[in-house]
This record gives sequence, C-alpha cells and structure tokens, in this order.
Amino acid sequence: MTSTTLPIADGTTVRRHTAMLLRQNKGPLAGVVSLHTVAALVGLVGPLLLGRLVDEVTNGATQSFVNNTVLFLVVAVVVQSVVIRFAQRNAMIFGETVFADLREDFLATVTELPLSTVERSGTGDLVGRTTNDVDRIQHSVRFGVPRILVASVTILLTIVAAFFTAPLVAIAMLVGFPIIFFIGRWYLARATPAYQRESAAYATLNGTITESVEGTRTVDALGLGQRRRDKVRKDLQEAFAAEKRTLNLRTVLIPGMDAAFVIGPIAVLLWGAYLLEQGHVTLGAVTTVVLYSTQLVGPVWELIFWLDEIQVAAASLARIIGVGLVERDREQGERVPKDEHIVASGVEYAYRPGHNVLHGIDLDLAVGERLAVVGPSGAGKSTLGRMLAGIHPPTGGTVRVGGVPLVELPLEDLRSHVALVTQEHHVFVGTLAENLRLADAEADDATLLEALAAVDAQSWVGALELGLETEVGSGGHVLTPAQAQQVALARLVLLDPHTLILDEATSLLDPRAARHLERSLNAVLTGRTVVAIAHRLHTAHDADRVAVVDGGLITEIGPHDELVAAGGEYARLWHSWQQA
Repeated sequence: MTSTTLPIADGTTVRRHTAMLLRQNKGPLAGVVSLHTVAALVGLVGPLLLGRLVDEVTNGATQSFVNNTVLFLVVAVVVQSVVIRFAQRNAMIFGETVFADLREDFLATVTELPLSTVERSGTGDLVGRTTNDVDRIQHSVRFGVPRILVASVTILLTIVAAFFTAPLVAIAMLVGFPIIFFIGRWYLARATPAYQRESAAYATLNGTITESVEGTRTVDALGLGQRRRDKVRKDLQEAFAAEKRTLNLRTVLIPGMDAAFVIGPIAVLLWGAYLLEQGHVTLGAVTTVVLYSTQLVGPVWELIFWLDEIQVAAASLARIIGVGLVERDREQGERVPKDEHIVASGVEYAYRPGHNVLHGIDLDLAVGERLAVVGPSGAGKSTLGRMLAGIHPPTGGTVRVGGVPLVELPLEDLRSHVALVTQEHHVFVGTLAENLRLADAEADDATLLEALAAVDAQSWVGALELGLETEVGSGGHVLTPAQAQQVALARLVLLDPHTLILDEATSLLDPRAARHLERSLNAVLTGRTVVAIAHRLHTAHDADRVAVVDGGLITEIGPHDELVAAGGEYARLWHSWQQA
C-alpha cells in the first residue's frame, strides 16, 4: 500500500473558507473594527493639534491657548487608551471565537475521514496538519486577523487626514508605496509555495520520527537504527532547505520595506520645506503631515509583519482545509435495516487497483451465530473483518445488514449494528471512566464496572487507588498492553452492537488469561452475532462454524467437528496447533 499525501486547498478555496468564517462572525468583527476606527480617529487628533500649536506659536499664541491645546492632547491620549483597551479585548475574543470554530470544524472533519485514506496518507501528514499547522494558524487567527484590519483602517484614516490637512504636502507620503507594492508582489508570488514546502517537510519529518519511536522494538530487532537515522537526517536537510528558502524571502521583504518606511517621512520633510519656502503651506501643516507620515510607520510595518505571518498561516490553512477535500468513500442512504442479518455477496477488495486481497467472498451470517475465521498470515482475514464491519467499502460486491449496504448507513448507526475490535488499541488522556464513556456517554459508574467485570478487568481496576477516576494515557497511570486491550473490549460491551468483529482481540493476553476472558465474555455475547478472527484455535473449537480463509478466498466453512473429519486444511491446522 503506497503512501499518498492528503489534498491541499487552492487559493480560491482558502479565500472562500476564510470569508465564510468572517461572515459567521461578522457581528463581533464589526464591533472590533468600529472600536479601532474610533481609536484611530482619536489618534489623529494629536498631530492636528500640534500642527495648529506650531502655527499659533509662530503667530504669537497666548498662554491660555497653549494650555488648552495641551489639555486636549492629554484628553485625546486618555480617550484613545481607554478605547484601545476595549478594542483589543474584543479583538482577542473575536480571534479566539474564530479559531475555536476553525478547530472544531477541523476536528469534525478529521474524525469523519475514510480510514482507508488515513492509512494510505501515513502518520506524518495527518499528524503534521493536526499539530504544526494548527499551531501555526492559531497565532494568526487570534492576533493577526484583528491586527490586519486595525492596521488597514489606521493607514487609510491617516492618509485621508493628511490629504485633508495639506494635500500638496501629503503627496510625498506616497513616495515609498511603489517600493512596498513591487516588493510585496514579488514576495507574495513566492511565499505560498515556499511555506507549503516548509509545512510538508515538517510533516514528513514528524512522520519519520513518530514511526521510528513507535516502532523502536522492531527497529532494534532488525538492526534498522542507522537506516532510520539516515532517513531523519535526510528529512532534516529538506526541512532546513525549506526554512532557508523562506528566510531568503524575508531577507528581501524586511529590508525593502524598511527602506520604504524611511523614504516616506524624509520625502515629506524635504517636499514640505520646499512648499513652505514657496509660501504654499504653513509650518503647522508641514508639521502635521510629517507627524502623520511618521505615525504611518507603525501600522504599515505591522501590516507587513502580519503579511509574512499570514502567508505562513495561509499555507497551513490550505493544508487544514485540504483535509475536508478528501473524497468520501460512502454515500449515506435513507433505508433502515429490517433486521440484524448480515450477508456478504461477491466481496472483493484491493488496496491498490488491480491487486485484489479478497476475491469474490460470499458469506451468510445467521443472526446470533459465532463464526471463527482462521488461516495463514496474509490470507485476508483482517481485511474480511474490515469489510464485515463496514470500515472500508468493498471494491467489488456488497456487505448488507437487514438488506441495506453497510456503506449506506450513517456512521453512528453503523456502529450500533457492527463494531470492530482489533489487537491495536489506544488509551486516551483522561480518566479511566472517560475512556470507557467514549462508547456510552450516559453510562453511570455501576454500568462501567459491570463492563469491566465482563472483560475480567475488575481485579486490577479495584486495586487502583482512585478506581475509575484514575488518570490514564500519556502522563497518567500506565496500563499494560493487556489492560489497555481489556479497556477496548469494555468499550465494546458498552457500545452494545448486535454484531461484533473481534480481530485477534485477546492476542495481547497470555493464553490462560485469554481463555478465561473469552469464557467471561460468552455471557455478554449471548444472542449477538460474533465473528472472531483468531490464531488460537480453541476459539474456533467453541464457535458454531469455522471459515478458513486462504489467498483471499473462503476455502472451507462449517462446524469444527465436520471440518476436522473432512481432513482438509482446517484439520491440518487443528492437529498442528494441538501438537504445539
């Protein structure tokens, strides 16, 4: 199975998604912009008053006029400070709200991804999007979006005020804008692909490191340490090259913008001095416009700074939105299963086109029967289990429950019919009770303890000082692999589906414990349809029927005693297992 990266949204999709987020929060956004507009307007009073003061002092101002001007300046500063305080507070709330919406949408999208797509994309790409990309975008959403709006409003109002004060002098303020325009255009044309390359490089690096850590025992057993270190170095070199490319872009952007900032006030001062000498303007007007041009430096620089940050965020946002562009592997229908009868007809499956793992399997599961699936490694047993659980849609044929294809059922309804438990398991960060309530959010403590007792976990849970409230997962109480598997089985008991697919679900327990657990589960599983994929053949001995899978086909099926008497492949497996 080859690894493929998840899609990346194009610029149009990113802009459309961003506009949608802003529309959803247009009320708070309007409030933020309004408050900052008021703050910007009040901020324009200072240079205007100072310009008037210069003209009046030149013409012989009175002490009273100077005092009043200073008083107005103080009032303006105080008012602006108060307004800015509330404006920034609202901006922070706005940013947090937008980011919360984005994060919730992203989480909902990730949890609905087809598992086949997740498996093909590999660990690094999805982990990189849910960690690095989310981290990169949160700062820009929380601070950048409000600050860009504020800086834009401030720049516009300052320029308007300057032209209103002295149009001839204000023309010189624009001398640096062509430099800003051309450098910005040059930068934007190169920034998006550069930052996307950077994000992809770190996603690959994350995947390499994560997989190496998770597979430490395998790496050590097979002597793959040097090979994995070489892979990490190669990924680091690509990440370094990607970082170097974005750094080179910034070394052009930042000095170029600095030059544009310096030119503006100098040009205003020189041009204003010439106009003053010619008698076209007053000294106060020149003073006001010079102050305005100097005042522009802050918001323009902030706008440029966030321009760079937004490019980083836009590249990450394109990757986050891209997750939602993954084609769904099923279409939800409206039909409701009439019963709990599961039938597989002509089921085929290929992880790669043209390379089938299953070859037209037919299987009729009687309601309430227990079917054991056995066979050599790589025969297709686990793939068949995934088909019967509706994890992947078959590439050929159908699996139906009550006459309705599994892939037409909403995911929540599907899991109430069929559930799969494998030897792979995950313990989430939180209490043991919270881990169990993932299957049934309304279950009380007594119900949770009953589920744990059904999977023989009551002894070690009872020995925990805090019992169900014990923190488990990363940083908490460490569960052994066997205990974690029992937690997964307890979730299955709480989920209470009518059909269960157990893919070597007790493989991490020692044979005696596994046998005892299976006997304990019998009471819980009574009346349910159970498909047990097993390598321990005592499971097959206890089943109503046994299906032997080999080469993607069911080569034998029937009760244990009949298959042993037939002397076929199952009989050979049984006799070999007994001798072992």
